[in-house]
Amino acid sequence: MRVLVRLLSTLLGLAVAAAGALLALEVAWQWWRPADAPLAVPWPAWRDALANTGWDSFSVRVAAIVVAVSGLVLLLASAVARRRDVRLTDPATDVSVTTSPRSLARVVGTHVRAQDNVTSASVTASARKVRVRASSTFESEEQLRPRLTESVTGLIADLPLVRRPKVSVVVDSPRDRR
Repeated sequence: MRVLVRLLSTLLGLAVAAAGALLALEVAWQWWRPADAPLAVPWPAWRDALANTGWDSFSVRVAAIVVAVSGLVLLLASAVARRRDVRLTDPATDVSVTTSPRSLARVVGTHVRAQDNVTSASVTASARKVRVRASSTFESEEQLRPRLTESVTGLIADLPLVRRPKVSVVVDSPRDRR
């Protein structure tokens, strides 16, 4: 969801920058040649149409509803896109401690890569689940997977986490393909 908020922020920023550049271009054109027609935006026709439109007209109400709904959608998207921190046990009553899922994944990844017969490993972590994908050239999955699961579960138990995440281990071994 954070990607969506970043994309929307970028698009809205570009739209505002383009509108500002267009406004500056139109103003400079009207200062330079006040008698000529507008350069890109037909603003005199818009001004005349808006002069005849009252605040109680249907088009103004529809535009207000569209702006309000889009603002609520953007507000909800930014509220949902909060950081997904992993909470740690508090060392004191007035202190709260968190870590990022990436840091937890690094700790687990370093631990898994240090195990015997593990050639590579990738780890993704969240507050609810830790996924380990390891590969080994010397051991099969049925030999390595229980050992890695036990090792990672022990590491997670040693960390001061408020909530213990589930551990999922997948081992990819060429010995299993024979």
